[in-house]
Amino acid sequence: MSITAPTGRCAPDEDRFHTDPEQSYTLPAHYYYDREIFEREKEAVFFRTWQYVGHAEQVATPGDYVARDIHDQSIIVIRGDDGILRAFYNVCSHRAHQLLSGSGHTKRITCPYHAWSYDIEGRLRYARNSEHVKGFQPEKYCLKQVKIEVFLNFLFVNLDPDAPTLKSQTGGLEEELRSFSPQLDGLTLAHRRAYDIKANWKNLIENYCECYHCPVSHPDFAAKVVQMDSYRITLHDIHHSHRSRAKPPERGAYDFDPAASNHAQEFSGWYLWPNLAIEVYPGRNLNVFHIVPVEPERSIQYIEWYFADPTPTEEESAVIKYLHETVRTEDVALCESVQRGLHSRGYQPGRLIVDPARTDASEHGVHHFQSLVRQALQN
Repeated sequence: MSITAPTGRCAPDEDRFHTDPEQSYTLPAHYYYDREIFEREKEAVFFRTWQYVGHAEQVATPGDYVARDIHDQSIIVIRGDDGILRAFYNVCSHRAHQLLSGSGHTKRITCPYHAWSYDIEGRLRYARNSEHVKGFQPEKYCLKQVKIEVFLNFLFVNLDPDAPTLKSQTGGLEEELRSFSPQLDGLTLAHRRAYDIKANWKNLIENYCECYHCPVSHPDFAAKVVQMDSYRITLHDIHHSHRSRAKPPERGAYDFDPAASNHAQEFSGWYLWPNLAIEVYPGRNLNVFHIVPVEPERSIQYIEWYFADPTPTEEESAVIKYLHETVRTEDVALCESVQRGLHSRGYQPGRLIVDPARTDASEHGVHHFQSLVRQALQN
């Protein structure tokens, strides 16, 4: 008996990615579960890019702070008595105990271990018994600062001291987003939900970066929210946008005021490298889509909704409910299925589907994201 081997197939881990999207295949499967790549991404991606922390309203007055983890690095953002926002590594200069957790308000940053105390500008003010230590100089033990930027009223930090500003890297993104959400500076956090997903962070981002799957996997969204024939993708350096006209409220998934803004009858989403997206759905709203890697095959997806008032209106609550019960829940199942499939011996990198018009059926956004991943890992 003769056995014929399959031909014309690439190996599961063969890298056939191409800089030209029209010739490119997806990244090899092991990029989505390999521990070594996950650790390389920590240094090459997350410690060198602007990472989302929260909204500026969380640190509105002196002494307000928020602590966030970027992988294994804990960071504090705090407003000083001088009104200036600063970010510090969340670690005591004495014996490395973490200083703060969560969010809140404080007049001093006091270590829970040995009570070393810092003012809210990061200067060491008290170290018990240090007066008996020869040559002890408090000014040498200030908290180590991290770069911080307020962009679109959101807080971002960057562990790379030489990083260019986020605004300088994103071109006209701020102006474009403000045109879609003219009340941006007056928005407040009204709802936050976390999804614990058994999938690599890149898997989740790629799912966000294309709507090729929308008519099949989100049929209600495709039928009632967006006019798919108007969907277009526009690429920039470290971000890209997805825009389309919306279905009118009388034929849509939920009621909204079409006069809420100049773009209230559109759906728009902006992906921002590496793990953030900002969306404006039809009506008066804005949401932040934040992916936090936990393990090679586990991520937390945070969805934050910002409205004019912290208590959502009936219309706003309908948007939140609709998207949770449809698109968000559907996406979790999709990404977890893909993650399982990446381990299949029957899978090899697939050909990206792109078209010159960059329509809803094009995966230009996925290629753009994968290009940024490869560029970061190769530097």
